[in-house]
Amino acid sequence: MTEDVRNIVLGLIAVGLSAVLGWLARTYLWKRRLRRKQAFFGLPDNSESLLVVNRDNAGGPELTVVRHDVSALLELAALIKDCGAHAQLIAHDAAQQSFGERTEFCVGSPAANRRMAAHMHSLLPGVRVNTDPEPGPDRGAFQIGSERYRLEGGIAEYVLLARLTAGQGTEARPVFLFCGQRAVTSQAATRYLARHHERLSRKHGSNAFVLLLKVVNSQAYGPDVVELVADVTRAAQTPPPVAANGKGAHRAK
Repeated sequence: MTEDVRNIVLGLIAVGLSAVLGWLARTYLWKRRLRRKQAFFGLPDNSESLLVVNRDNAGGPELTVVRHDVSALLELAALIKDCGAHAQLIAHDAAQQSFGERTEFCVGSPAANRRMAAHMHSLLPGVRVNTDPEPGPDRGAFQIGSERYRLEGGIAEYVLLARLTAGQGTEARPVFLFCGQRAVTSQAATRYLARHHERLSRKHGSNAFVLLLKVVNSQAYGPDVVELVADVTRAAQTPPPVAANGKGAHRAK
């Protein structure tokens, strides 16, 4: 074998080794990223999850969903599929089971979503949502601690994005809440989660968090322009102060 041939062979071997090592490194990084994503969402391979949503036809025999909620569910379904997990779509009034066994994604306002109302009552005692159907400046407003966030339809609308657990140990699956003042805000929150889940995972790990987001000018931009207003975890999980008569403060209706 001449020196030139030997150099060519050695070069091919080096290229092959580099390609194999590069493939192994990319595979390792991809698997590590996948495991982190699965841990954040509580979705190991072949696990089951719930997508809980409002009924557009209250009391109807079939589950019909408004357009923005459909878009939100598609965003979540893509995340679930990426984790190698499975999803079951269920109406809010048919979800009669505890949480912690399966990851749950609950979409909608507590005014229309019974499951959301139960989660808010149990897990976010510091949040009050004005569900009064009568028109008024506080209709749909969020009260979080001492701060109030009013709805300005199409201009400034708020949504809570929360990752919560029931305190059942490290094996408990989380519940994700997308509680918005309008359906477009719930879609905005699911899109925000899809885009920023890696950053949220690095910051919060497996801990609970509650973020207040603002959807800006949805009448022009739909669910695409979203601002993080604040991390309201502590205020949202703190029960309201006890009144002088010994009873807790009433939640806004």
